[in-house]
Amino acid sequence: MSKRYQAKGLPAAALLSLVLSSSVTYADVRIGVAGPFTGANASFGEQYMRGAQAAADEVNAQGGVNGEKVVLIKGDDACEPKQAVAAANKLVDQDKVVAVVGHFCSSSSIPASDIYADAGVLMVTPASTNVTVTERGLTNVFRMCGRDDQQGTVAADYLVNTLKLTKIALVHDKDTYGQGLADATRTQMSKLGIKEVLYEGITRGEKDFSAVVTKIKQSGAQAVFFGGLHSEAGPLVRQMREQGLEAVFMSDDGVVTNELVTTAGGAKYVDGVLMTYGADPRLNPAARSAVEHFTKAGYEPEGYTLYAYASLQAIAAALNGAKANRGDKAADWLRTHPVETVMGRKEWDAKGDLKVSDYIVYKWSGDGQYKAVTK
Repeated sequence: MSKRYQAKGLPAAALLSLVLSSSVTYADVRIGVAGPFTGANASFGEQYMRGAQAAADEVNAQGGVNGEKVVLIKGDDACEPKQAVAAANKLVDQDKVVAVVGHFCSSSSIPASDIYADAGVLMVTPASTNVTVTERGLTNVFRMCGRDDQQGTVAADYLVNTLKLTKIALVHDKDTYGQGLADATRTQMSKLGIKEVLYEGITRGEKDFSAVVTKIKQSGAQAVFFGGLHSEAGPLVRQMREQGLEAVFMSDDGVVTNELVTTAGGAKYVDGVLMTYGADPRLNPAARSAVEHFTKAGYEPEGYTLYAYASLQAIAAALNGAKANRGDKAADWLRTHPVETVMGRKEWDAKGDLKVSDYIVYKWSGDGQYKAVTK
């Protein structure tokens, strides 16, 4: 916008000169941060916003994007597909974003990405792993994470080849993300000659899992792989332990938050819980200064904080590289150029997937912390 001044009685040329010299233009490039800022998974939305804002502050300190200041616009989808569509439409039509860091849940990313594609808005998701996200030929969609088929392979390999288990139950939350991961794990188990002893779905928001715990007991499962988020994983593992079921419990990157301890009812219930997640970005040398910045401010950049940071960095690099604050131009640039991020150098294939995935296995301990058990 600009401030304009009018002066009566001045010649046209003088008036024009006065207008031009006294006009002040405020320009910015708007980038959405979309995810669950309310609801059971709001902790992930907070991770997103903290990471993206810290990256935006860094970019702005270095001169912004093509000379314009980065301004972040929050889009709350509550991990609900319909709300994700509404949030995406608002970001595009009202907020006029050129790019989006998001969404979190795959069931939100998939419908929202269609809206961004129609509007020429670049989307980089820090966390949506369902294969469908990048399998539809959309040229504007990228991931800063791996895929379900990669993560599920790591989970099945660990349960079967490392722990030597043969009786594995698969439980999922019936959501695109959770069921997708359970199915990917199931596929790899089949390749290893193992058929699940139970394949069961639960409902998001449910808290009483006594019926499914009984089914797990009856199946004789040595391990349970749960595809879903911490909001259901916590109560499920607690009820398993309370009912004397000591089977190995393994989940996914949807439980990478200290909220798992809270939803489980205490650290003692998460002791021994396994999960798949990318190599901890906090330990990457490229993230040292960013981690120090967060910890000095009293915040631990857990989970997807640095994924969101790196996603914003990728968007800024693409806009600068394209020399235009346009999402479509930035997407074209990003598909053919690597970017240095707080998670190291990242590079994408023609689908928008990372060329290198780094999923490993972690174990939670009785003090409510998790550490890698594979490399």
